[in-house]
Amino acid sequence: MCPADPSNPDQLAVARLLDANLDRAREGLRVLEDWARFGVDRADLVARTKDMRQRLGRLHRDDYKLARHTATDPAAGMGHPAQQERLSPSQIVGANAGRVHEALRVLEEFGRSIDPELASEAAALRYGIYDLEVDLLQASRGGQQRRQLLAQCHLYLVSSPVPGLEAVVAAALGAGVQLVQYRAKDGSLGGQNGAAIDDSQRLQQCRRLRQLCASHGALFIVNDRIDLALAVEADGVHLGQGDLPPAVARQLLGPERLIGRSTQSIDQLRQAVADGCDYVGVGPVNATPTKPGREPVGLDYVRQAAAESPIPFFAIGGLECANIEAVRQAGGQRVAVVRAITAAADPAAATTALLQALGQQA
Repeated sequence: MCPADPSNPDQLAVARLLDANLDRAREGLRVLEDWARFGVDRADLVARTKDMRQRLGRLHRDDYKLARHTATDPAAGMGHPAQQERLSPSQIVGANAGRVHEALRVLEEFGRSIDPELASEAAALRYGIYDLEVDLLQASRGGQQRRQLLAQCHLYLVSSPVPGLEAVVAAALGAGVQLVQYRAKDGSLGGQNGAAIDDSQRLQQCRRLRQLCASHGALFIVNDRIDLALAVEADGVHLGQGDLPPAVARQLLGPERLIGRSTQSIDQLRQAVADGCDYVGVGPVNATPTKPGREPVGLDYVRQAAAESPIPFFAIGGLECANIEAVRQAGGQRVAVVRAITAAADPAAATTALLQALGQQA
């Protein structure tokens, strides 16, 4: 590879630009690497970040460094007020991941003219930084932060195996959903050629939805399947009355992740609290095809839960914009929905309307 020609103004400008963005990307990666090492104690994430940093370092040519001239750089030392707002580790991780991603894009675009190898490497790394950011954010999220986020959630999307599930969830997240549950029971259709979903497909879907939720700062819960929750590093699981006891789930999940439980009576709610659950579902309030044959509990149980529950509860079962006000009048401030979003022609608009019905700004 020939060095940049110092007599060619365009090549010299590109060399300076590549040097600056190589520095920027490597510095950002070092911030992420040190957080992976000292903040979350994850050797696997340290190794991934170090590999990215060293791959760029190998391509940081001497002629790029020699083209550097800080004294004439109009942006040298320039800051921005937003930098003072990065107070939490997750904000620092997000800001530096964004910094790396932007720098890699610049390297990819401008490197084509004088350094195709660098451009190709930057393009490959740019896609990897997405997953690295998500994994670091997930690893940084401890039990206290998860529970704080849970307390702020008012609308809970329970997914169902619908066509374009990822796009539906992405639209809902973009419109303000902060809590998503992956639910695909045994026998659920939606696999290839209309077949039942198998565990391989469940794992793929969980990974994609977990990444989506993490990129939006939302919580991701897996229904029933503790193994899947652990495999994708979900924020927790949701258990039915016939699933593993919460105490066993806690042994497997550890203290940091969330456990939710479906309840149909105040006695079941009290037991869930005693078992250390972090939240409960209260319902079904109305008859719903999601729970065929399940007798609705109506609003009386919502009133009981509102009067007694010390943990967040989500009213669920046939809820939509038209009947949310009745739930609120009964004391319910949080709802979980399935078809109100997944079956909507416009999931984003449906999400916005539901949040407005709950008195929340999207």
